[in-house]
Amino acid sequence: MTTPASPAKPSNLNVPNALTTLRIVLVPFFGWALLVDGGENAVWRAIAYLIFAVAMITDKIDGDLARKHGLVTDFGKIADPIADKAITGMAFIGLSIVGDIWWVVTIVVLLREWSVTLLRLSILQRVVIAAKDLGKLKTTVQGLALGGLTLPCLDPDLPGWLDLPGQITYWLAQGLLVIAVVLTLWSGYEFYRDVWRQRRELRAA
Repeated sequence: MTTPASPAKPSNLNVPNALTTLRIVLVPFFGWALLVDGGENAVWRAIAYLIFAVAMITDKIDGDLARKHGLVTDFGKIADPIADKAITGMAFIGLSIVGDIWWVVTIVVLLREWSVTLLRLSILQRVVIAAKDLGKLKTTVQGLALGGLTLPCLDPDLPGWLDLPGQITYWLAQGLLVIAVVLTLWSGYEFYRDVWRQRRELRAA
């Protein structure tokens, strides 16, 4: 009896991987735009917001394309989470430098994010931890919070009619940041719990 041939692996040269690579390339440009004049240049902060928005949108698009068209590759599995954590990590660090996020928040969040990412990559072949709705919600809320704080909401050089909308946006983003931190820590706990559970089941088997 002839064994059916296994389907050919998709090439790494595809649109989802190109979008992932684009996100990685955008990271230093985003960081530079955010920190021009110590973060007090309204024009460059608006540009930084646009770069961040492009990165977040392409994050959604590349994942959907890869799954829909069977273009999931080993490169994508590794590069995609790295790209995500690089752009959000740069946002946390940059916003802490300019004083819009406390450093303790940035340190706690980045420790959680990178520890989970590195562990996920290290056990990729042995233990599969599927992305959960809570993790996806965390990513969405985190992106909205960081994007809102990247905008020059409290810049004194903005037109007077933007004062109130700017303050509302800033404090709304700070509120979303609190929610994002809670979701980040809780989803991290769930991830480590599931890893421990699966490894225990593998040992028992």
